[in-house]
Amino acid sequence: MDRPNIVLIILDDLGPHEMSFLGHEKLRTPNIDRLAASSMRFANAYSGAPVCAPARSTLLTGTHAGHTTVRGNFGGISLLAEDYTFAQMLKRSGYATGGYGKWGVGDVGTDGVPERHGFDEFFGYYHQVHAHDFFTDYLWRNGEKVELADGEYSHYRIVDAAKRFIREHADGPFLCYMPWTPPHGRYHIPDDDSAWQELKDMPWPEDARRRAAMVHMVDRHVGEILDLLTELHLDENTVVLFCSDNGGGREVGDFFRPNGDLRGEKTNLYEGGIRVPFLARWTGRIEPATVSPLPTYFPDVMPTIAELTGSDEHLPGGLDGVSLAPTLLGRPDDQAEHPFLYWEYTRVGNWQELTYVDDGPQQAVRMGGRKLVRMRTTEPFELYDLDTDPNETTDIAGDHPALVAEMTRLAEAAHTAPVSQAEPDMPEGKRFR
Repeated sequence: MDRPNIVLIILDDLGPHEMSFLGHEKLRTPNIDRLAASSMRFANAYSGAPVCAPARSTLLTGTHAGHTTVRGNFGGISLLAEDYTFAQMLKRSGYATGGYGKWGVGDVGTDGVPERHGFDEFFGYYHQVHAHDFFTDYLWRNGEKVELADGEYSHYRIVDAAKRFIREHADGPFLCYMPWTPPHGRYHIPDDDSAWQELKDMPWPEDARRRAAMVHMVDRHVGEILDLLTELHLDENTVVLFCSDNGGGREVGDFFRPNGDLRGEKTNLYEGGIRVPFLARWTGRIEPATVSPLPTYFPDVMPTIAELTGSDEHLPGGLDGVSLAPTLLGRPDDQAEHPFLYWEYTRVGNWQELTYVDDGPQQAVRMGGRKLVRMRTTEPFELYDLDTDPNETTDIAGDHPALVAEMTRLAEAAHTAPVSQAEPDMPEGKRFR
């Protein structure tokens, strides 16, 4: 069989419970549900960080938050020239590489731009704050500004560009990376979009109606990508990966309960901040409608893609991820498991010469079913048994001092000092170029 194409779809701030196949009562996601029915779902899947930019840094480079380059989330902190992404790996392996959506780890003119990190084409937003505006005047394609018509909805253009790339490279192999912004950002959706027409009269707050319509809209676009793969007879030679970039937030209060009963939300390291949906489909190779309990997080994506595509010779050393291919392909006895998973997050960066730093990083370690977490280094670690207390309601640190000490040592060893998190100068006080 030919090397499979890779289609990776990431939604922005979609909570781990905001899909109807998991029983959500207000949101309907028939196309994501359809994908889930033909996929393996990882029930213990995590982002690499609780916010956009660091999460993308861990995903692209296979490094956890204590090692990855981009740690802050102001929007313009850049990957380094020497950072190596899964797109670079696949390009060296002979893949055509396209990206469509929100980059978030390097603005125009920096070393972190996608065209310097393996993408033949990237179309969309470079700076993540720019991505909050769906009625922007322009997007970027490989560092060149692409003007949009007045009133043009950017997400439609981005999805169309991704579909064009898939059509043009149907002979494969290709990587189509789609880090889409909805349902995050401003709650912008055209009034004539069918998803808004369906929900505009619901007895909900307007922001809730708009956000729900964006979820329904992006579900429709997921369906369009799946239908295109079928039309082009690519289902059996394409790995489709689907996830969210971090846990759900509270932009509409808790109206949609994006994280269910999980404690926390986007921006913190409790389960609600880092749990994400994660689906993997490869028709004929991955058993459909299956669920794996294996704990996994974003650093695993790069080595997984390497093994699935036969690109291991181009995989760099020093990664923090493990390949999930044995689990995906029905060889669980061959599956390597993490001795522990590690996260951290510090609000570091600069905007208009302001640098904001919390009292040290939030840190979390998961080892087996136990999770160690603290919100700042001035506070003691808390310990939770996720097997019996998945919602982190009861701190059991006082009952297990030896385990807390062991996991604390792991956290201390996993953290390395970050490179400068300074953002490039922007013209005329703007936040993005």
